[in-house]
Amino acid sequence: MPGKPILRNRYWVEAALASMTAILTVVTLVWREWIEIIFGVEPDRGSGVLEWGIVIALAAATALFGLLARAEWRQSVARPTQS
Repeated sequence: MPGKPILRNRYWVEAALASMTAILTVVTLVWREWIEIIFGVEPDRGSGVLEWGIVIALAAATALFGLLARAEWRQSVARPTQS
């Protein structure tokens, strides 16, 4: 009888990172000034180029962490489980 897949800590870390970067991506899209408010600097002098770069980087990180978590999930399902 197949048991429940055993997920390693790696899966949970990757899933958490995917979630956090996805949230930061949406926050940056909706409220771009949060970066200047938190860090107290405006390196792009209000042009918004920095924010778009951050959105692109965070979206790429979300995709990467999501794919890594998915691969770890699939690997855990394929592994023999403990009954």
